[in-house]
Amino acid sequence: MIDNPENTENTGNAGNTASGVNSENPASGANAEERAAIAAAVEGELRLLDAEVRASADAPRLFDPEFVEIGASGRRWTYEEMVEALPTLDGSGADSPRIEASGMRGVLLAPDLVHLTYETEIAGRRARRSSIWRRGAGDAGWRMYYHQGTPVSGG
Repeated sequence: MIDNPENTENTGNAGNTASGVNSENPASGANAEERAAIAAAVEGELRLLDAEVRASADAPRLFDPEFVEIGASGRRWTYEEMVEALPTLDGSGADSPRIEASGMRGVLLAPDLVHLTYETEIAGRRARRSSIWRRGAGDAGWRMYYHQGTPVSGG
């Protein structure tokens, strides 16, 4: 989910922060159901930035079984690869760099699809991020279906 361009994989950090989180659809007239869907996706995204969550047995449940990521390094991740690597990726421990997420915005694309965009800064490296969250059947809840990180040059 967070992947730095130096090929040192990083999916977040304990003590991450989020500023400028906007859990409302930017289109005026967003109804309560749209706002709830976007808020659930934002909550899931922020949980995946938390080192304790990533290291827990709950983390795999936040990824859709069809999950794919194109990381900021250009690496393509599948569900299986991410779930296996997640507990060992940079950012999993207290000594890892802090991740700061900002400008998070969500848009409901369809009743069961939410698109989130935001920026992160990790040890001076910035990236623009985009995630698609899909509501699973039954009690599966909202899960990350797709994620992409794009490095931002200039710090």
